[in-house]
Amino acid sequence: MKNISLLSGYLFLVLGIITGIASNGFLKTTEGFTKLNPTIFCVLSILICIFCLSKAMTLIPVSTVYATYGALTITAVTLFGVFKYNQTPNTYGTIGLILIVSGVVLLNLFGKAK
Repeated sequence: MKNISLLSGYLFLVLGIITGIASNGFLKTTEGFTKLNPTIFCVLSILICIFCLSKAMTLIPVSTVYATYGALTITAVTLFGVFKYNQTPNTYGTIGLILIVSGVVLLNLFGKAK
């Protein structure tokens, strides 16, 4: 039973990450919330994101949820910026992203919240 609830927690986390990426990735298209359709999309997707994260936090430690969400969302939105807006991070930015993802992998594999 514990594995099923943990699996559903990670399912909520993945949905939160996907909707967080969608909201943050398309935020620039709102042009400061002056464009109605992109604004509605971003607001709805961030609300779904927060809902999913809150559900995940009931099943997975808060630190694991938020660190995983933050790192994967930052990395994915950076890649989104590379492909959609041609905004390539410099060497230090790339190293930083690698360190962020490495930290989340370590947290998920070896970190234990008490």
